[in-house]
Amino acid sequence: MSDSAQAITNLIYVYAELIDAGDLDGVADLFAHGRICGVENGPPETVFEGRDRVRGMYEMATRLYEDGTPKTKHNTSNVQLYIDDEAGTARSRSYYCVTQATPELPLQVIVTGHYHDTFHRIDGQWWFDSRTMFVDQVGDVSQHLKF
Repeated sequence: MSDSAQAITNLIYVYAELIDAGDLDGVADLFAHGRICGVENGPPETVFEGRDRVRGMYEMATRLYEDGTPKTKHNTSNVQLYIDDEAGTARSRSYYCVTQATPELPLQVIVTGHYHDTFHRIDGQWWFDSRTMFVDQVGDVSQHLKF
């Protein structure tokens, strides 16, 4: 695996690790030079750009428990990378499956979907440029989302 492929793959997996740890600042830092987009029907409809907007979106939406975590596990799979090292850009597609267990909710899958990500290299470091989140299946998210 090339250095670029490894760095980009790590970004994809670090996102899951940080959100499951409840580290909303860490997640937001990943998008210091990027944005998160939500899709309902068609092109991206909701965009949160930059660290502060991304942090605010997660604060608004994600329920954290007494241990500081959302009690979730974001499992990312089927990662496909397409890298243009010369241009310093890349894109990927992947699947996600989120499980959760709380005192009120037995362990179960609460949502599945897929990501379309783009990346750019700034001063030798890879960053998210965009993450578009597609929701494919929804279970009981009442213990995960604040709305």
